[in-house]
Amino acid sequence: MSTTVALTGATGFIGGAISRQLLAGGIRVQALSRRPDRGGDGIEWIAGSLEDPEALSCLVAGADAVIHCAGAVRGASAAAFRQTNVDGSRRLMAAAQATGQCQRFLAMSSLAARHPDLSWYAASKREAEEQLLAEAGDMALTLFRPTAVYGPGDRELRPLFEWLLRGWLIVPGRPGSCLTFLHVEDLAAAVVSWLTAPDPISGIFELHDGRPGGYDWPAIAATGELVRHGSVRSIAAPQRLLGGIATANLAVSRLFGLEPMLTPSKLHELRHPDWLCDNGPLMRALNWAPQLQLARALAERRF
Repeated sequence: MSTTVALTGATGFIGGAISRQLLAGGIRVQALSRRPDRGGDGIEWIAGSLEDPEALSCLVAGADAVIHCAGAVRGASAAAFRQTNVDGSRRLMAAAQATGQCQRFLAMSSLAARHPDLSWYAASKREAEEQLLAEAGDMALTLFRPTAVYGPGDRELRPLFEWLLRGWLIVPGRPGSCLTFLHVEDLAAAVVSWLTAPDPISGIFELHDGRPGGYDWPAIAATGELVRHGSVRSIAAPQRLLGGIATANLAVSRLFGLEPMLTPSKLHELRHPDWLCDNGPLMRALNWAPQLQLARALAERRF
């Protein structure tokens, strides 16, 4: 019997990469979308959103597993993040529990959930984790905490890498910060390994590209120099300027009902000095290991 997966966030950057790998592996995918008038991609689209319990019941009907990737990464208030990331996760778990068939539930969290005091986003991700853990019952619940994810279709990190390969590195954070990255194809491969593991796993797992010690800004510049066979000049973004832009973004977004990315809350994440993480627990639990470190991904233009 083939496996059926209920997937949220399939129209997004990470969810799209996951859906493609699932379909390539012969997995049947039921996916949620506000605009389900799609065709030819092999996905069974379900009309609705995380705010609609009836749509969520349709989404999980007949599913053996749930992969929850939908979430808010932009917002002008803590309430906006909470509405999607916390309340939406809770409604999806309730729908999965009601089927009596779903055996595995994977929620795509974030490494930022380690530090809920940093931002509205981080706090919402940690609270969503806590809600799911409290309500999972006997269902095998897995929480993935990937670090900064990039790859084809990403709009956030792509400009950083494009400028890097032109010979410029704009440094928005602290000079001594330690960063980690994860290619979206490696993340999708981890999801497939989770789904196809003979026995369900439960717990919270961090993911990055496997580079020992991660990257500091000089290491990122050196990676750019290696790939482009030329020098890279690092330029520190003025912190006061970033703060002013973030404050202005927030004011304008609240005035016009927009969802900004750079806000004072988000700046706290950018300035956090330590984003090191550990693949060890997940590698021991699953037949998975990352394949794409940053140098290779940049050299192959896989970003």
